[in-house]
Amino acid sequence: MGLIYILLTAVVRCQPNAAARPDDELRPLLRQFTTVYQAVEEHFADPVVPEQAFYAGAIPGLLRTLDPFSAFLDPEQFQSLKQMQQSVEKGFGSVVSIGLGRVMVLQTLPGTPSARAGLSPGDEIIEINGYRIDRLEIDALVEVLRESRKREARLMVRRPGLATLMPFLLTPAELASPSVSRAFLLRPGIGYIKIVSFEQDTLKELQEALEKLGAKNLRGLVVDLRDNPGGSFPAALETASLFLQPGQVILTVRGRSGPPEEIKVPDTARPFVFSVAALTNGKTASAAEIVAGALQDHDRAAIVGEPSFGKGLVQRVFDLADNTGLALTTARYFTPSGRSIHRPLAGQAGKPEGGIIPDILVTPEGYTPFHAALEASASVLHFAQRYTSSRGNIGSDFEVTAELLDEFQLFLSERQIRPSLSEWSANREYIRNRLKTEIFNLALGVEKGDEVEAQRDPQIVQAIQALGVR
Repeated sequence: MGLIYILLTAVVRCQPNAAARPDDELRPLLRQFTTVYQAVEEHFADPVVPEQAFYAGAIPGLLRTLDPFSAFLDPEQFQSLKQMQQSVEKGFGSVVSIGLGRVMVLQTLPGTPSARAGLSPGDEIIEINGYRIDRLEIDALVEVLRESRKREARLMVRRPGLATLMPFLLTPAELASPSVSRAFLLRPGIGYIKIVSFEQDTLKELQEALEKLGAKNLRGLVVDLRDNPGGSFPAALETASLFLQPGQVILTVRGRSGPPEEIKVPDTARPFVFSVAALTNGKTASAAEIVAGALQDHDRAAIVGEPSFGKGLVQRVFDLADNTGLALTTARYFTPSGRSIHRPLAGQAGKPEGGIIPDILVTPEGYTPFHAALEASASVLHFAQRYTSSRGNIGSDFEVTAELLDEFQLFLSERQIRPSLSEWSANREYIRNRLKTEIFNLALGVEKGDEVEAQRDPQIVQAIQALGVR
């Protein structure tokens, strides 16, 4: 019974207000629990494994009564958390396009396992560790790709121009995971920066990205926080301080352990003054919502896109015995104007609130049946692959001509995809953009392809307009 007492008292000790509950209230509850456990251990039909009973049963059961974000971390999970906080993950260094039943290599990063093994843009991965790609749904395919990064992966690859499949053996290596993934000019004087997460080096990466864009000459900036799940709290504060004035409130933290705490922009801050618009969607959460909320409340940025996720919780990770940990909600975040960032769970009492509601609501571009047919068949990618392999150098001044559109229309017809004249005319600019994107992906790199794609993104287009820059 010693293990039981140690585990239970570890949980009780790490609660911020454990002292507020008298011992004479806790003792009978703990005694009742140990009595139940002893009865189970002595009389249950099968032997009871103490670690399983507590790590997978008692402690998670206790935390489920609190909220979905408080969690007990067994030794393996706790170690994974520590590795995630280092912003380093294992992988192969390839950028791929994932579609139904197919994975195409768009780019291999220099010096990575993919590049060293000889994978090339345009290669199609047919099989991973014995799993046939064409037999997997999208979710299962993504999971296979995720799992393959944890150990050696055996690939079978179809390369354009070769009749037989090529085998590859890739060993994953640690790869730095930048938090600022894209930085380019949308138009002269208007920059775009994509922040995928907030990490220890986010401020440094942001400053380097802004310098690359010529920050002193910028008239406007679109900060893309879509799909950003959050991350480092200090990094979010540093990011907000790049755009807010010294002394302005970034957020307020309210919990049971003390009075509310206002966190302000440092007096030493020297913020940028160009116009800002920020993009959010349903996967923008936590630290990303802190930044968006602060910029919105101080009228520093127009928020464009969709409502954010609504995870405004302060979580601490407590070290427990035996290399385990406890992630516990200890407070909540509020925007400078006092709005709760956290959105109550469905079914919880109270008025619906939380999350960051955009100033300008814009939904992503929808798929028409014609778009779906193009993407499902990977026709654009296959055509781009054939086109780039038959041409010489393709420069950044490349444009999709009317002749190339006609050639692509014939390509589709050969594959039994024959849109009507009205359907082709209505989607002509969409097709032109998709062709240019995929050709740039293969010939010049994925970042160049993203620059092209950004010009068609309705949320980015609206953000540019919201900047009010002429």
